[in-house]
Amino acid sequence: MAAIIEMRNQQKIIIGILSVIACILAIMNLNYLVQIYLIWSQKPLGPVLEYPTPWRLPATWTAPPVAPSMTGTLVPTLVIETNTPLLLSQCSALPTMTILAIGADAHSDEYQYGRADVIRVVRVNFMAQRVTMLEFPRDLWVEIPEISDNIGQDHDKLNTAYFYGNPGLKFWDHPSQGPGLLARTLDLNFGLRVDHYLAVSMDVFIDLVDTIGGIDVTLAETIDGRTPYDKSSRLFFPAGAQHLSGEQALTLARIRNISVFERAEQQNLVMCALRKKMENPETLMQIPAIISSFKDHIQTDLTPEQISQLACLGTHLPPGNILFAGFPRELFKPSKIYDPALKQNVFIWDTDFNQLRDYVKQFNAGVWPVQSIFSTPEPEMNGCQ
Repeated sequence: MAAIIEMRNQQKIIIGILSVIACILAIMNLNYLVQIYLIWSQKPLGPVLEYPTPWRLPATWTAPPVAPSMTGTLVPTLVIETNTPLLLSQCSALPTMTILAIGADAHSDEYQYGRADVIRVVRVNFMAQRVTMLEFPRDLWVEIPEISDNIGQDHDKLNTAYFYGNPGLKFWDHPSQGPGLLARTLDLNFGLRVDHYLAVSMDVFIDLVDTIGGIDVTLAETIDGRTPYDKSSRLFFPAGAQHLSGEQALTLARIRNISVFERAEQQNLVMCALRKKMENPETLMQIPAIISSFKDHIQTDLTPEQISQLACLGTHLPPGNILFAGFPRELFKPSKIYDPALKQNVFIWDTDFNQLRDYVKQFNAGVWPVQSIFSTPEPEMNGCQ
């Protein structure tokens, strides 16, 4: 009997030791999986930007132990914004991020060709919970690096930098492709350096809007995009409230027969409606799945972690803290220039690049656009309501 009891005690000891070993292995395995996840979440989804001179922010953001307060002076009477958030959250104690956002006019999600139909620079101030978007007109005649050996000239429209950089033409072999060459072009001509890029094709935009069930917009007045060459009813949007599918939202955003400035306002309206739909509780539940399903169909060097941080900020961002800005209209004069590649005159905006550089410098510092007596001329501004 004593022998049986002793055997049972030994079995309990062995089982206990094995249980401890199993727990240790489980913890080690869990820790390994956590490390794998952390590595994955901090890995850029695409090639990072590369500038010709040494300059690059870290590919991933690390929250500082204490939220810094950044103040300084750009020029006399212009004071850099103070990052004093009303409410700190997990996605607010982060450095400011600047993203080159591109709406490609290609229908494919392979990004082999296509021009930059929409060019916006998005300044995300996590600490102040503010997002400012600056539009660059696509018809600016700019110097584009890396193309002269291929087309016999080093100038073209700004939106073609994206086209020349993508792999279809094989003009530029850097892995950042079209977004990378467009970023370098903006740096060369306007002194703008961005931290990251995000390019979305027309098909992906349509799918995104349809995935969340469409968007709702209210038009102050009728928008009629019909032309003598295309009288389709799909180009007519009556004044008032209406629900738009992905295809309709894209059509509204691309109507261009009025002016490029009003076209930008229509794009702002669509983006505000898209952001509002994302606030819907049902849509919020879908955000992780949306990010997962679309990450392989966009061009970006953002990491999954950074995308989650941006989504987090979006849920806390007051509508009044989303500002759409454009350079003052009076800086641009319609003109034409001879394009040797096309062997014909093409439309461009004639403007003083030095003035645009000054505005870009202030934009980077966070002091423009603002409603200020020092803003002369006044910027084009509106926001989400």
